[in-house]
Amino acid sequence: MLSVMVFPQATCSAGWVRGLPRDQVDHTIWALSRGVTSGDRPVPGRTAGFRDTVQRAAHTAGMPVRLHHIVVDAHDLPGLARFWTQALGWKVLSERENEIVIGTDENAPAGMCFMPVTGPKTVKNRVHLDLTSSAADRDQEIDRLLALGARRADIGQAGAESWTVLADPEGNEFCVVRPKETLIR
Repeated sequence: MLSVMVFPQATCSAGWVRGLPRDQVDHTIWALSRGVTSGDRPVPGRTAGFRDTVQRAAHTAGMPVRLHHIVVDAHDLPGLARFWTQALGWKVLSERENEIVIGTDENAPAGMCFMPVTGPKTVKNRVHLDLTSSAADRDQEIDRLLALGARRADIGQAGAESWTVLADPEGNEFCVVRPKETLIR
C-alpha cells in the first residue's frame, strides 16, 4: 500500500531571522531543523552551509505543504527497501526498527519511507509510482526490475497501453511508462 505524508511548514514572524525576507523565513526554519547553522561554512558532517541550504529549499517558497515521503507499508522493511534502492539507484538514508527511509540524499525534495504493517495487501493500490527511462533501454529496465524481484501485474489492462504494470516483491503496483521529458510530456 502506498500513501503520501505531507507536513505543514513551520511559520514565525518576519523579524525572527534577521536579514531574510518574510518568504524565506520558513526555509530558514527548514534549514535549522536539519542541523544547518548560520554562515557559509559547512557544519561538521554536513556538506552545505546555512545560506546554501536555504537557497536549495527555495523551490517550496510560498507553498503551504510539500511532499515529504511516499510511505510504503511493508512486511519485510529491509527487503522492500533494498528492492526500491536497487530499482531507483537510491540509498538507505535512515534505518530504524520500524522505519527505513531511502532517497538520493537527505536533502532531496522527497524520499520513500517503509513502515511495518501486519495485515496483508488485499486490493489494488489507489496510489502508485510511475517510473520512466529512455526509449532505448525501456525493455532492459523492465527486465532489470523483474530480475530484482518485481513481477508483472494484471490490473485490467487492454494490451494497447503505453505503460507496463509491475508489482514490487510485496505486491505494490507501479508502472514503467513511455519515456517522458517533463511531468506532462
